[in-house]
Amino acid sequence: MHGWIGWIATACFGLSYFFKNPATLRLIQAGAAILWISYGLLIHATPVVAANVIVALAALYSTFAARSHKTVRST
Repeated sequence: MHGWIGWIATACFGLSYFFKNPATLRLIQAGAAILWISYGLLIHATPVVAANVIVALAALYSTFAARSHKTVRST
């Protein structure tokens, strides 16, 4: 029953590669990682949760760090 969350997460992650904007790609990957975290919690799989917390944080950090760097450079 919980398997559909994993399939949606997989689809989101795969679809992220069709976006040309790197920030959009990373935000979609972060969303997919959050879905994987939910799935991991539901099936009590600590490695799935841990790996995807790292992926989500890295994707969000790199997205917002890149945006703040552009803002600093343009002023």
